[in-house]
Amino acid sequence: MATIQSAIKRNRQAEKRRQRNVPRRSALRSQLKKTLQSLQGDATPARAEYIRLSSMLDRLAGKHLIHKNKAARHKRQLAARLRDAATQG
Repeated sequence: MATIQSAIKRNRQAEKRRQRNVPRRSALRSQLKKTLQSLQGDATPARAEYIRLSSMLDRLAGKHLIHKNKAARHKRQLAARLRDAATQG
């Protein structure tokens, strides 16, 4: 346990931030799964899910909740899957 006042405050701040970010990270994972599942079906709803996920990825990368390269990687891979689904269906 920290004994220096600044370290105690830093721990308190880190815990608040962690608790604020947990639901955001969870929502991102849920949206990712939802988008992947929608790719199994018709391309039109999948496109809407992809747009929603893309926006979420950009927003969270902007807040440094995830790395910007991770957001770009997810968007690129999902766009390729969406493109393949659109050409097959």
